[in-house]
This record gives sequence, C-alpha cells and structure tokens, in this order.
Amino acid sequence: MKLPAVLSTIGWQAAYRLAAALLAALILGLITGRMALCFAIVLGMYAFFQNWNLSRLERWLRLRRVQPPPDISGPWGEVVAIVSRIYRRKQYHRSRVTELLREFRRLTSAMPEGAVLLGPEHEILWFNGRAGEWLGLRRKRDFGIRIANLVRHPDFVEYLQTGTPASGVVVHEPAASGGRWFSFHIVRSDTGVRQLLIVRDVSREQQLESMRKDFVANASHELRSPLTVISGYLDALADDEKLDATWSSPVLEMRRQAERMGTIINDLLELSKLESGDTPKDDQPVDIAGLLALLRKEVLQSEHRPEHVNLKLDSDALLLGSESELHSIFSNLVSNAVKYTPENGEIEMRWWTDEDGGHLSVRDTGVGIAREHIPRLTERFYRVDPGRARSMGGSGLGLAIVKHALQRHGGSLRIKSREGVGSTFTCDFPRERILSRDSKATAVS
Repeated sequence: MKLPAVLSTIGWQAAYRLAAALLAALILGLITGRMALCFAIVLGMYAFFQNWNLSRLERWLRLRRVQPPPDISGPWGEVVAIVSRIYRRKQYHRSRVTELLREFRRLTSAMPEGAVLLGPEHEILWFNGRAGEWLGLRRKRDFGIRIANLVRHPDFVEYLQTGTPASGVVVHEPAASGGRWFSFHIVRSDTGVRQLLIVRDVSREQQLESMRKDFVANASHELRSPLTVISGYLDALADDEKLDATWSSPVLEMRRQAERMGTIINDLLELSKLESGDTPKDDQPVDIAGLLALLRKEVLQSEHRPEHVNLKLDSDALLLGSESELHSIFSNLVSNAVKYTPENGEIEMRWWTDEDGGHLSVRDTGVGIAREHIPRLTERFYRVDPGRARSMGGSGLGLAIVKHALQRHGGSLRIKSREGVGSTFTCDFPRERILSRDSKATAVS
C-alpha cells in the first residue's frame, strides 16, 4: 500500500520512535541471541510509556480547568499543544459569545418595543422586560409555555397560525395591560426554527384614530342640517321667477357645490359606518348577477357614458354579505370607470368563481393610472388629478369606501392600470362567502 504523500509531524515522530524501539530490540537480540525476548521487553516498555503518557493526557483533559498542561515530549507533547490551542480558542469564542449575548440583552432591555423569542411550536424561550411588563409574563414560570395560552385574543391566535396579515395584527389587551392596544409582528428566520415576536404599544395611535373617526362622524352629522337649510333656500331662489337674471348663474353654481358637499358628507357618514364594525350584521345571499345587471342598466340610462358597457357572467353563484354595502362597492367602481372612460371607450363588468372564491372585476379603456399612484388610491381624498376629479364631482372617498366595505366581507382589492390603456379593479371574496343557488334557502334559514 502506497504511503500518503504528506504525513503529519505527529505521525512521523510516532513512526520514528517505533522504528527506533524495533531497531534497539533487533540489536539486543543479535547480541544476546534471544531475539523474541528482546522484542517483547522493548515493545512492552514502549507500550507502557505510551500508556503512561495517554493517562497523563486523559487526566489533564478532565481537569484542564484547574491543572496546567503536562510537560510531555514527542508526539504526545504535540497533541497537548494542539488541544491547548483549541481550548484557548474555544474559551475566546465562548467569552465573545457571552459578551455579545449580554450586550444583546442590554440592548433589548432598553428597546421601546417588547421582544419575545419563540420556538417552533410558539413556545416562549426568552423575552425582554418590556414584553414581560406589557403581556404579564413571568420569568421561569412562563418559559416553555405557548404564547397563545397567555395572549388569548382570537386575532392574535389566528395570526400565529396563519401568519397573515404579513404586516402584523393589532389587538386590545385589557387584562394584563390596563386597556392598552398592542401591535404584534413576527420575524421568522429562513429555517423557521426560531421566531422573534415584536410587540409595540399603539394605544396612542388607536386613540387618535378613534378620535378622528368620532370627529368625522360628528362633524358630518352637524354639517348635514345647515347644508339642508342652505340647499332649501337655494332651490327656492332657483325656482323664483322674480330673481334677477344676473343671479341665475351664481345660484346654479351654489346649488351644484351644495350638492357636491352633500355627496361628500354622505360618503363620510358611510365610511364612518363601515369603520365602526368588523363584519356586516345583515348578511344574506346577494344575487350578484342581478345587481350587476341593474348597475349596467343605470349606466346605459345616464347621459354621459362610454359607447360599450358589457356584462360578462361566468357564474350564477350568490355572495353572502350586506346587499347595501356590496351595491356601494360595485357602484363606486362602475362610477369611476364611467367618469374616466371616453365616450368611444368600453367598460366590462365580470363575475366569476373558482377554487379561491368569488371575483368581480370592472375593466375600462380610460385614461389609466400611473404606477406610483396605485398604492395610494384607497386613501381618503387622494386624487391622481385633483383638478379633473373635482370638475367631475368626485368626493375622493369612493375607493376608500370600497376598501373598507371589502375588508368587512373578508375581501381585498387588486388594481392593475396603464396610462393611456385603461384600468382593471378586481374584488376578491373568500370562498366561504360563495353560495350556490341551491343552497340559498339553507343560508337564509
């Protein structure tokens, strides 16, 4: 068998020592004439020496924390030196990791957010002081317990199981925190073995949001009464035959602006109503095909409309939800398509179902929307072209109403658009809200 090209220093030294021992045994055997006895004695002494060095090395390995390394020459000395270097390197890395861990704990303790380290089954492995204070966690007692057993809010439990929404979930924790609102967001590693739960106190944001909603709702209600009075007097002035002709045009403009203000107030009230609840309280099977046919008829009867208004029904399934809110969703989408599509353009309304649920799309061949505007289209009062939108009588709240009404039905809105080509707004509804016509009677009962 061919020897390796390169041998370690230890291997060479061991080979040299063994060769020297065998040579000594050979010489003694030739001198004394007792070859076998000489070989037995020399090899026995060599084995005893190796065993003695091995026992010294083993004892030092067990007691290396308190004993210095043994002074051994030859191959065993090299082994001791290598082990000493490895041990010193290990001690260095251990102290470095320990210091990094201490620094990490100091930093997480100073964080304004709470942090909880979770295992693969969402069991608590570690948490900082802020998370313990907010969630009522206790060290040692709660280690190893699943976080869902301690934070039992349904939205939080569902977020742990599904991971949706990706942006996290906001829940109200009255028991452990004195009525605070917390935002939970999970950061997952590539392996998924460990997960870091980030907890933020968003009570102030929630209070400001609640104040904003209350202000909008109250202000809209308060504005409704004086606007009704103003509109009444403007109507009377417009019908007055004795009114000076020079006032006819200003009165008509004031009536138009009053009607626009009334539309904004009605949209604000509807948006406040949608934001006040999570799901519709008047769920019932809604005939989407009939609803879309009615909307198409209304568009065809309008004075300013595109040349082609098409309706494509790929399913006769019903949708479980609030008919008034669904009508608001579809009418807002269709109204926007009519406003921004030229007279020689086309609008298509389509309803279909698949294994993912129900889908309704409104496609137009209008002016289209630039890509940078699409993420903000559902914000209140956001307009791509403010001047044009106001001239068309838009309130800037239509798509915000669509977004909130869809969320109440567990749905979502997808927008695709290209400038100069047109836009497609698609409403996606979950599968559990789709009913066949045969199941309508069961659903109603």
